[in-house]
Amino acid sequence: MSKQLRSGYTTGACAAAGVKAALLYEQHEEWDNIELRALDGTELVIPVKDITSCETGLTAEVVKFSGDDPDITNGVSVYTTIRHLKGAPPKIVFKAGKGIGTVTKPGLSVPVGEPSINPGPRKLICSAVAEVLGTDKIPLEVTISIPAGVELARQTLNPILGVEGGISVIGTTGVLRPMSEAGFKNSLVPQIDVAKAAGYKSLIFVPGKIGERLAAQWKLPNQAMVQTSNFIGFMLEAAQQRGVARVLLFGHIGKLIKVAAGCFYTHNRIADGRLETMAAYAAAAGLDTAGTQAILEANTTEDALAVLDKAGLKARVCQVLAQRASLRAQRYLFQKMQVGTVMVTLTGELLGMDETARDICRELGGEVLDGQAE
Repeated sequence: MSKQLRSGYTTGACAAAGVKAALLYEQHEEWDNIELRALDGTELVIPVKDITSCETGLTAEVVKFSGDDPDITNGVSVYTTIRHLKGAPPKIVFKAGKGIGTVTKPGLSVPVGEPSINPGPRKLICSAVAEVLGTDKIPLEVTISIPAGVELARQTLNPILGVEGGISVIGTTGVLRPMSEAGFKNSLVPQIDVAKAAGYKSLIFVPGKIGERLAAQWKLPNQAMVQTSNFIGFMLEAAQQRGVARVLLFGHIGKLIKVAAGCFYTHNRIADGRLETMAAYAAAAGLDTAGTQAILEANTTEDALAVLDKAGLKARVCQVLAQRASLRAQRYLFQKMQVGTVMVTLTGELLGMDETARDICRELGGEVLDGQAE
C-alpha cells in the first residue's frame, strides 16, 4: 500500500492565520489554534506559536508546515504584524517586512513596487479579517516578515523574476499539497510574463544554468531568458499561448538532442536516447559501423562528439541535429510559433544552429562566439 502523503499550508495561510490570531488576541479570545477556511473550501487548523506586542501593533508567529512537500520554507517562522490606521481609507494595506521581496519588474500578478504578496494570500487575509470583524473594509496595515527569506530567495526564481529582497508569499488556495509535476511546471511560467512585459517578443529558453551561462557569453539579454528545467514542451506551449513570436532554444547538446528526437520532457529517467539519436544521425551522415558502435558505447554526448570529430562529421551532424530540434519543436506546436536552436558544448563551443536561431540572435543583439558571426 502506498503511503498517504500529508498536506500542509502555504506561507499565505500562515500569514492569514497570524492576522486572525492577532485580531482575536485584541478581543481577548482564544488564538493559539486558528481555524481557517482555505480558498478551495478546505478547513485548516494552524497552530500559532506566539503573539507579542510591539511599537507598531501586534505580531503573531506561525511556523510553516509543508506536509510531505519538499518546500524550502518548511519550518521557518512567518511573522505577521497588524496595525490599525487611524483616519486612513477603509482598506487593508500590505507591507513587506524582512525577508519578503518587492516586485521590481512588470508582468507578475502584483504591480511593480508592491510587496510580493500574491493575490491568493491577500484574499485569504481579507477573508480572515472579515471573519473576525465582520468586514475587511477597515484601515488596517498588515506587514509580513520571513527573516529566513533573505537567504532562501537565492534558491528560487525570484532574482530572475525581478522580486528583490526576499521570497514571495504565495499560495493559490492556502493548502499546500505535496508538489506535483504540474505545480512545479506552473511555477516556471511567470518568467515568460516578465520577459514579455520587459518588451521582448522573442525569448530564449535555457534548460538550466549551463545554457544560461553560455547564452550570457553570447551577450544575449538576461531579461529575455527563461529557465525551462526539463519541461521544454510545456514551456513552449505556454509561450505560444501567451503570444510569444519566436523562441530560441539555447543549451548543451546533451539536453537539446532529446528535442531533436521528439522528447519534450527531458528528465534523464524519462528520456535518455541521447547516444542512440546521435548514432542514428551519424550513421545517416556516413559514419561506419565501428564509429556508430563507438558512439553507442560512449559515456556522454561529449565523448560521442570526439568520435564524430575524428570522422570529420561533427559539424555536419550537429548542424542537422539543431535543425531537427527546431523542426520537431515547431511540429509540436502545430507550426503556431517559430523556434530556433543553438547547441553548444560544456565549454561553449557552438556545435549547430539553424537560420531562425541566427536571426533571433541578431534581433536580440547577441554575438555568435564560434567565428561564424556575420
